[in-house]
Amino acid sequence: MDKTAAIELKNITKTFGSVVANKQVSLSVNRGEILSILGENGSGKTTLMNMISGIYFPDEGEIFINGEEAVIASPKDAFQYKIGMIHQHFKLVDVFSATENIVLGLEEKGRYNLKEAEQKVHAICEQYGFELDPHKKIYTMSVSEKQTVEIVKVLYRGADILILDEPTAVLTPIEIRKLFSVLRKMREDGKAIIIITHKLNEVMEISDRVSVLRKGEYIGTVNTAETDEAELTEMMVGKKISLNIHRSEPKNPTPRLEVHHINCSNREGVKMLDDVSFTAQAGEILGIAGIAGSGQRELLEAIAGLQKLDSGAVLYNNPQTGKMDNLCSKTPLQIRELGVRLSFVPEDRLGMGLVGNMDIVDNMMLRSYSKGKSMFLERKAPRDLAEHIIDELEVVTPNANTPVRRLSGGNVQKVLVGREIAAAPTVLMAAYPVRGLDINSSYTIYNLLNEQKENGVAVIFVGEDLDVLLELCDRILVIGSGHVTGVVDARTATKEEIGLLMTKTTVAEKGERS
Repeated sequence: MDKTAAIELKNITKTFGSVVANKQVSLSVNRGEILSILGENGSGKTTLMNMISGIYFPDEGEIFINGEEAVIASPKDAFQYKIGMIHQHFKLVDVFSATENIVLGLEEKGRYNLKEAEQKVHAICEQYGFELDPHKKIYTMSVSEKQTVEIVKVLYRGADILILDEPTAVLTPIEIRKLFSVLRKMREDGKAIIIITHKLNEVMEISDRVSVLRKGEYIGTVNTAETDEAELTEMMVGKKISLNIHRSEPKNPTPRLEVHHINCSNREGVKMLDDVSFTAQAGEILGIAGIAGSGQRELLEAIAGLQKLDSGAVLYNNPQTGKMDNLCSKTPLQIRELGVRLSFVPEDRLGMGLVGNMDIVDNMMLRSYSKGKSMFLERKAPRDLAEHIIDELEVVTPNANTPVRRLSGGNVQKVLVGREIAAAPTVLMAAYPVRGLDINSSYTIYNLLNEQKENGVAVIFVGEDLDVLLELCDRILVIGSGHVTGVVDARTATKEEIGLLMTKTTVAEKGERS
């Protein structure tokens, strides 16, 4: 197919006060092409795409659609130019069906004809290979189904330029393969597709070209077939970095946390954890793998005292007293008062981990405000910690007094992970701590987790990337539908072996547990 520029940006600049988000950025994407946008957290990727989709308006520069200058002052303007953006955080109405969400906001004379709309949705799904039930309610859908609704929604409106922001961030390997198959069909159909992502292996697999941003500036565009991960990383960060995760041998591993036959149900009575048992050892990293929604979150919340158990015991080997403490009957505050430091990096970093309207310093204080001995809050130590985290993890922010909600998603994650590790825990539970982080930041977090391990901390790491789990962890516990389906040695296990365990769902299939 003859490649013609569907969209071209010339010298685009966008500032927010004193912060320059994009500076003189020029790039293009062709029809029948998948372009990946790479860059560290805070490099201006999402801001740039938000200008194409009409959420922001550029301070300087020009946007050309099909060779003609375009003025995109709103998302409505973007749709008129057949541009559709699928955001990282979905914008759907939970109580509506897939079809109702897809047609919501469209101008129609009289009442919506949902039957006709469903037929059109079905035709789009048939054309590109989507799996979607038009009648299904959003609140009953998996993450990948919700993403499918968002993609079909922009196709329904006639979009032929699609922008996807971190489309694989919360998908399983199988769901990612399905998404890539759909994107390839769209490319064959002449669509222009832009993907914002941090996963270099996916960039190499799916894209035709890669454009790189660094600190808001355009660095260059390369053909995917003519580059490699090392070159792309160097373009992103401005220097060569090692893409190998250092994994030391566990020193004197001793049982720190023992989970015995725990069972847990949600509010609807559905069993989320079924007879789960394992041991986490001081001085090792225990990985937890499983398809999204298999009980990983409930497991960590149960250990942290945030989830009530139906039965079972969580025993903590207290290094100060030498005694075993049962954490199940205690509140999170009582667990902390025992001297048990369970640091928990949740999946929902702004919903559970940080307060968006508070600045970085105040978010540091959330860990220690109850220790105050007077009516006045002591701010020096939290400020010092905030400055240390900003420096150590290279958080892109004007200063420590910036509200957390104004930071990019990756920089929010850095603040949260840094604060949790700074709590000097004896057990560190990290759920998806590198989700949404660029490659350089991810390796910084991996190194921090290894430092904790070498300091004798029992690290429990829940991750999505099987390659990372195999490189970083000492042992990997696999969960399928709330059951432990196996525990493997990460040094000798394969992705195929773990993938097979992830798809097992019944107790009868468990086999040997190590």
